[in-house]
Amino acid sequence: MNAEVIVPITVFAAIFGIVYIALRHKERITLIKTGGNASSLETKGNILGSLKWGMIFIGIGLGIIAGKIISTSTSMEEEAAFFSMICLFGGVALMIFYIIANRFKGKIKTENNQ
Repeated sequence: MNAEVIVPITVFAAIFGIVYIALRHKERITLIKTGGNASSLETKGNILGSLKWGMIFIGIGLGIIAGKIISTSTSMEEEAAFFSMICLFGGVALMIFYIIANRFKGKIKTENNQ
């Protein structure tokens, strides 16, 4: 990408981030002043979220490596090899994550309730 495109996008993203943080801070301060319950502002993250994203990125990395191997060892076009292997390995990573998440579903719910 050219700098003519990247710079405006970066500036817009920075301004958006600053405004978002300022509004969120103002909301929290107002809630504290009025004596409201701050538990509504707590974000409950998904415990398995890190595992899912880690597996996706590992799958994408393996897909890139496999795509390079396939494109150099066969007559397949490089773009097709990369795209197909990234999709394949990313999908396999998500399927493995689904199996792991279902296996530990009951254990995670009981740990969070205690």
